[in-house]
Amino acid sequence: MIYSTLAKEQGVQGYLDGKGSLRDICKWYDISSRSVLQKWIKRYTSGEDLKATSRGYSRMKQGRQATFEERVEIVNYTIAHGKDYQAAIEKFGVSYQQIYSWVRKLEKNGSQGLVDRRVKGLESRPDLTEIEQLKLKIKQLEERNRLLEIEVSLLKKLEDIKRGNRR
Repeated sequence: MIYSTLAKEQGVQGYLDGKGSLRDICKWYDISSRSVLQKWIKRYTSGEDLKATSRGYSRMKQGRQATFEERVEIVNYTIAHGKDYQAAIEKFGVSYQQIYSWVRKLEKNGSQGLVDRRVKGLESRPDLTEIEQLKLKIKQLEERNRLLEIEVSLLKKLEDIKRGNRR
């Protein structure tokens, strides 16, 4: 949400004058949450100016599925922009929690951390013929090769970002 300086001052003054609880003031002045009002009060009482908000933080209404390639792109974007999660939320429509989780997984496990392991494939079927098993093995190796190529590309981009050379 966007709040003017006047709206912030009215909310803070209303609370400091004892006109209501944090919840009441938030309701009366249409402030998104008590924590927002508490931050304003803390700034105001420490002598800082209350400036108009340029943009607020958005909340995701509903999540969506993202492919491996989308995850890599989202994580690259987030890291390239100094871990600006809000910008990534607005650009890609994915929740903060999900983006944060992907960034942590990438930092800990590389691009393999971004692979969705929830889906079980044909390998769980014991009744496959030898030819089907070989075809499955080929598909698995092709997928592994594709993921490794993406990982190499991602690592190159991360190195460029660390050096300050954005592509």
